[in-house]
Amino acid sequence: MLARPIEAEAPVLHRGLALTLALCAAPAAAQEFDVDVELVFATDGSGSIDDEELRLQREGYAKALADPRVQQAIRGGITGRIAVAFVEWGGAESQHVIVDWTVIDGPDSAAGFGAALAAAPRRAVGWNSISNAIDLSQRLIEGNGHQGLRKVIDVSADAGQRGGRPLPEVRAEALAAGITINGLAVLSRSGRPGWAGGSLEDFFRDQVIGGRGAFVITADADARFTEAVVRKLILEIAERPAEAAPMPPG
Repeated sequence: MLARPIEAEAPVLHRGLALTLALCAAPAAAQEFDVDVELVFATDGSGSIDDEELRLQREGYAKALADPRVQQAIRGGITGRIAVAFVEWGGAESQHVIVDWTVIDGPDSAAGFGAALAAAPRRAVGWNSISNAIDLSQRLIEGNGHQGLRKVIDVSADAGQRGGRPLPEVRAEALAAGITINGLAVLSRSGRPGWAGGSLEDFFRDQVIGGRGAFVITADADARFTEAVVRKLILEIAERPAEAAPMPPG
């Protein structure tokens, strides 16, 4: 008489064991990611960017990371942390890590990143190898030791591609690796044209950006640059489409 009840309970025991294993596996899967975003700021430090514009760019990124709206977006993520690195690029042979990978998890870490950025000397020379900037940024992401839910290269430039590896080839490699490339088209104060005299934003859209949710924003190389970077960071951290993301008040 005991055989039937024992046999009837066996599937229940198996289901219970499976549920227990699944519950134990869920936290382990979540722990595979230590940051929400791995983000490289690949910024234009080429000869077309004068010293004042370079200062405004660095200051803009530092202030944007510390901005309360960006800090709120970081806290709202799954891990509440992002990892960032700052690259300045010029010609094909002049690609430089200015501030290496730093975890931003609050105002103090953002301030430390900003201080390191302000103190670093200018290094990039030459002209506009966007392709080699993307190539370096991809290698930095793949070798940084972090596991992010998303991987993003944030390219800024005030002109089009010039020299280095073929841009379509490098772009395709980054996209195949699951990296999103976003763009910041910087309108130079000197009035230099963007891409062969055409729209720099169109150049970014057609030849640079790509991947999940990719977008391009245009910014002036002046005091308003910070606000453009704030908006861009919020879009990247929260992964919201650019056309559907009004700026939070601030």
